[in-house]
Amino acid sequence: MDNNIYQFEVNNIDLKKVSLSDFKDKTLLIINVASACGFTPQYTGLQYLYEKYKDQGFEILAFPCNQFGGQESGTNEEIKTFCDTSYKLTFKLFDKVEVKGGNASPLFKFLEEQSGREIQWNFSKFLINKNGEYVKGFGTQKTPEAIEENIKEIL
Repeated sequence: MDNNIYQFEVNNIDLKKVSLSDFKDKTLLIINVASACGFTPQYTGLQYLYEKYKDQGFEILAFPCNQFGGQESGTNEEIKTFCDTSYKLTFKLFDKVEVKGGNASPLFKFLEEQSGREIQWNFSKFLINKNGEYVKGFGTQKTPEAIEENIKEIL
């Protein structure tokens, strides 16, 4: 198995297949998200980081997840509407996934393996370099603002 994320295909929020190799030469922040979570306000900081660094090759890939407290129970359309109306998000949203257990997304299994830690809750963050390799993970409590220096270091 390759040691980068380019081997994976995922579905975007509109259920269209996306190869993560489409993000070659980009710095990525991959996150499991939820609309009804105490950490949902982190969307504001994430959007700020995206707007600030997107022209330098930075992308955010957000994967809704309903495994923690049932905090993302909506359909993809409802999730998209919420993110647009509540936070005006312009970074990429993907199909709802599971990040733990037997039905976990292969991408998130890989990220857990690379990071050496289990995903504990929504808004776990994984920083990926321009070669598609895992660089660093951040738990739910780490705000987007708190990881900005880490992003700048690898842009």
